[in-house]
Amino acid sequence: MNRYLVTGGAGFLGSHLCERLLNDGNAVLCLDDFSTGNENNVSHLKSNPNFDLECHDLTTPFFPEKINGIFNFASPASPVDYQHNPIKTLKMGTLAIYNVLGMAKRLNIPILHASTSEVYGDPEIHPQSEDYWGNVNPIGPRACYDEGKRVAESLLIAYQEHAGVDIRIARIFNTYGPHMDPQDGRVVSNFICQALKNKPVTIYGDGLQTRSFCYVDDLIDGIIRLMNSNYQSPVNLGNPSEYSILDLANMVISLTNSKSELIHKDLPIDDPKRRNPDISLANKIIDWSPSTSLEEGLKKTIPWFDKLI
Repeated sequence: MNRYLVTGGAGFLGSHLCERLLNDGNAVLCLDDFSTGNENNVSHLKSNPNFDLECHDLTTPFFPEKINGIFNFASPASPVDYQHNPIKTLKMGTLAIYNVLGMAKRLNIPILHASTSEVYGDPEIHPQSEDYWGNVNPIGPRACYDEGKRVAESLLIAYQEHAGVDIRIARIFNTYGPHMDPQDGRVVSNFICQALKNKPVTIYGDGLQTRSFCYVDDLIDGIIRLMNSNYQSPVNLGNPSEYSILDLANMVISLTNSKSELIHKDLPIDDPKRRNPDISLANKIIDWSPSTSLEEGLKKTIPWFDKLI
C-alpha cells in the first residue's frame, strides 16, 4: 500500500484528492494549516484507518516518514483569500515550496505540484498551451498568487534538473464542485449562492469574458493520471469547453429556478478576458480529457451549496 502526503488536503481540491486516493486503496497523510482549508471537508474520512490529519504551516519544515509521494495543494486559491494576505500567499509559493521539495529530495519520492492557469495571466494567445509564457502583471493585485505560482514552477524545474527530484506540474484551470467555500469569491460559488437566495447575480464587466469550467471529479482523475506518468514538464488540466460569464449566470439561474436578476459592476484590475486550455498534451501523455458537461456538473454542485446557505 502506498502512503501519500497531500498538502492543503482539507481544501476544495485537496479533500477530493484525499478521498480518491483512499478509495483507490492508498493511505493518506493530510496536512493543512486551516487558513483556507476546512476540516469539515475531510471529517467523513477520519474513520478510515488509512487516513491521518495533521495541522501544519508549510512555511516551516515538516519531516514525514514512510511517504511514497507528495501532492502539493497547499496555497490560497481564490482572489478573496490570496488578496487578503498577499505576503502569506507569496510565502506559499516560495518558502513552502522549498520545504516540500526538500521533503521529496530527502525521501527520494515524486512530487506533483498544483500550479494554475493564472501563470498565463491575461493571455494574448488563445487557447493557452504549455509553451506560452504568459502575460502577467508582476505588481498588480493578483501578482501575489500569479507570480508565486510561477516561481514555484521555476523551483520545481531547478530541483528536477540539479537535485534529481521527480516532479509533476499540473496547470489547473477553473474547477468547481462540492466542498467549495461559499465565501471564496469565485464566479461559480458567487452565482450559485446569489441565485439560491434570489439575490441579484453580480457580473463584473459586460459578462462576455470567457472561462472554461472543469468539474472536480474530472480534474482529480487527471491529477492521478499525471502522477502515475513520468512526464516532468507542465501539463494543462481543464475543460476546453468555453462559456461566457453571462452564459454561466443564465444557466445557474435556470438550474436553481431562481428569480434573480443580473446586475453589472466594474471589471477588476487584470481580470483575464479569455481563459481556455489547450489540453492536447494531456490527451497525448495521460490519455485524459474531461467528460462532465457544465450543466451536469452544476446539477451535482448546487445541492452542496443549498445545504450550506
